[in-house]
Amino acid sequence: MLNQGGGEVLSLAVLPAPTALARLGASEKGLDPDQVEERRQRYGPNEAARAQRAGPLGEIWARAKNPLVIQLLVIATVSGLLGDARAAAVVGAMIVLSVAMGYVQEARSNRAVEKLLSLIKAACTVLRSGREEEIPLRDLVPGDIVVLAAGDIVPADLRLTAAKDFYVSQAALTGESLPVEKNSAPCAAGPSALDLPNAVFQGSNVLSGTARGVVAATGSRTFFGAISQTLAGRRAPTSFDHGLRDFTWLMIRFMAVMVAVVFLLVGLTKGSWAQALLFGLSVAVGLTPEMLPMIVTVNLSKGALAMSRKKVVVKRLNSIQNFGAMDVLCTDKTGTLTQDRIVLERHVDVTNRPSDDVLRYAYMNSYYQTGLRNLLDRAILAHGALDVERSCRKVDEIPFDFTRRRMSVVIDYEDEHVLICKGAVEEVFAACSRYQVDDEVHPLIDLLKRDLLEEYEALSADGYRVLAVAYRGFPRAQEVFSAADEAELILLGYVAFYDPPKDSAAGALEALRRTGVSVKILTGDNALVTGKVCRDVGLPIEGIVSGDRLEGLSDAGLAELAAETTVFAKLSPSQKDRIIRALQSQGHVVGFLGDGINDAPAMKTADVGISVDSAADVAKESADIVLLQKSLLVLEDGILEGRRVFGNIIKYVKMGASSNFGNMFSVVGGSWLLPFLPMAPIQILVNNLLYDFSQVGIPTDQVDEEYLEKPQRWDIGRIKKFMLWIGPMSSIFDYATFFLMLYGYRCVEFTRAGLAPGVKAGYEQLFHTGWFVESLLTQTMIVHIIRTNRIPFLQSRPSPGLALTTLAVMAAAVCLPYSALAPYLGLVPLPGSYWLWLLAMLLAYSVLTHAMKTCFIKRYGAD
Repeated sequence: MLNQGGGEVLSLAVLPAPTALARLGASEKGLDPDQVEERRQRYGPNEAARAQRAGPLGEIWARAKNPLVIQLLVIATVSGLLGDARAAAVVGAMIVLSVAMGYVQEARSNRAVEKLLSLIKAACTVLRSGREEEIPLRDLVPGDIVVLAAGDIVPADLRLTAAKDFYVSQAALTGESLPVEKNSAPCAAGPSALDLPNAVFQGSNVLSGTARGVVAATGSRTFFGAISQTLAGRRAPTSFDHGLRDFTWLMIRFMAVMVAVVFLLVGLTKGSWAQALLFGLSVAVGLTPEMLPMIVTVNLSKGALAMSRKKVVVKRLNSIQNFGAMDVLCTDKTGTLTQDRIVLERHVDVTNRPSDDVLRYAYMNSYYQTGLRNLLDRAILAHGALDVERSCRKVDEIPFDFTRRRMSVVIDYEDEHVLICKGAVEEVFAACSRYQVDDEVHPLIDLLKRDLLEEYEALSADGYRVLAVAYRGFPRAQEVFSAADEAELILLGYVAFYDPPKDSAAGALEALRRTGVSVKILTGDNALVTGKVCRDVGLPIEGIVSGDRLEGLSDAGLAELAAETTVFAKLSPSQKDRIIRALQSQGHVVGFLGDGINDAPAMKTADVGISVDSAADVAKESADIVLLQKSLLVLEDGILEGRRVFGNIIKYVKMGASSNFGNMFSVVGGSWLLPFLPMAPIQILVNNLLYDFSQVGIPTDQVDEEYLEKPQRWDIGRIKKFMLWIGPMSSIFDYATFFLMLYGYRCVEFTRAGLAPGVKAGYEQLFHTGWFVESLLTQTMIVHIIRTNRIPFLQSRPSPGLALTTLAVMAAAVCLPYSALAPYLGLVPLPGSYWLWLLAMLLAYSVLTHAMKTCFIKRYGAD
């Protein structure tokens, strides 16, 4: 469980302010220099833990520890030790390029995000030795007296010792968008420190009023710090990481078995174990998808570049694919779906009908008050400008206090002095003896109070923050008023406020539904407010569960509950994190969209963490992806880009796995049946290098529209089946080529006794050349069949880049036997009739492989 912090404040909340000061060894004049130095030594700097980033060497080392990279390093090293410098150089260059590209791209993204991160305000005002002074935030110590005013960010966890008209926003900590009133009076300790009315917490910001407070906790001992500590550990592997690891080990196991078989066959049948080792090493290179790190990195980098054009910073490249694989998006409410600002939505009479009188009286109350206006007052004044100066003048004011929880102004209006009162509904109700509907005033008898309160409760149940408005007329002779005059009032109606949804929220949620992503709301706000937002943005609600119901629930029970519930309200950070894990345990790829400090642990746990432009700094730091623009519609762009990226990666995986599987069947059979090696080691390496080059254009390739319609993720079982279905197709034509070269072009004469060594070598080279060309052309041709579920070229065309690389490789395959490089590669010119046979085999191979692909899709479904 996550340490929630705030324990120090809880113990002080029940004490009067002087006693709390004494408990901390502080005074109203603040600490003296000796006390400050002693506490700085004892408690350390006021800094929260941050995730430690490895340096350049650490980043490179982390990438080099990938099993596939290690495998390539081993092959390159052994190649070098055996004197095959060409193979070692080729494989080594691929490793360096792949690791370097990934490091450079991710480092560039991290630098962009660092510019966004400004953490908490760098300085704060404290009282020390009786004098106010501004100090760096990190120098704050427990016992310091902090002076707060509107606009300040709370620098530590404080127990308030004095407050006037003091309102703070705790949205970053709790998800509650409405302002919270704070005072300095002692109170009973509740279940959560955040609910204490006389305490404020690091990361909150002051909306209005002034206050002083004694520092109860700094650094990692604050509520904020407890959350930050959970972010400093190593990030758990994501869905993409697991899939890539599983495929890598699949290929490593396959390679180990096949290389061992080939080594034994060649050694036993050909009698040369040194030759067997060299050939086995060449087979290992041929089986290794050495371009996979490069293809993955280039695809992810291309996706990151495409997202950057949409003002989206991709901090971790792998998160792009997770974006596309995501099938559940959990999102906070405040600041993500909503605008994180308060607006006046309704002004109604006691029967819940719109009333201009209620708006006018509420406006005059907010306009004429001289105290610091809170967010609700500003929302009233921003609703519409009324010309009140001409019709009335201010006479007096009864300020707000936390005992009455209401405030009043008195104005000269329509030949009398009118007291206009606005405040908490229960407190205003207690001061009323009548109510008004239209122009008629009626007695507010006890029998009617319950009915009138139902209208207020209906507004509250609909997610509104509600204030009551009442008034009373006085003779003009009375010029001085007090709280005692807030009696016998006439209840006029209610003003209702809420945090409106972002303009793009409804469209973004509909786009997510179209792309197969279900949405769940995980918020610290209450269920009523959350339910209203869901209705406003068109999100169907299938169950609302409050955080207190999760206490004591087993992991299995939570997983079942999470699957069938749309909205979770009043959640703590640890509960959000736990729900994410519960969904992941059911096989879901989970994204989390959040903006607050309380969202950071869940963002780190999710397969892809997303923050928005207005997010708290710690949320941006925890995110994989940061949206720099306010529109949430970019979510759909990111999901589709992730699916394009993964689609192109899977193309390479399927091509490499099926092609290598088929080729090695041919190698094993050839090694057993033929009197010579089926292909020279250098030819296997060149064949593999050229085939890999043909796929360099894959990151630029288009992806079929139907592939983008649903979440895409690693399915190793499906890859195995595809390999078993498609791989043997190439072996059929390889063995046909063996037969053609042995008997059609008499390479079988190699075994005839009495042949001169040169003639024998000629038959062997002719065989090698025939299979080299056929193998390379069929592999490259099949790229276009595997890249789409449609009919290639007719229904789905490759990108110009992929078409160019495949055509270039096919041209190289045709030209190499006649080039100046042929002698170095052991190739010889082929008879003219060979090309006719090859053309027929290419056509037959393409038709048969497409037919098998279609049968595979019918049986196992499309990707």
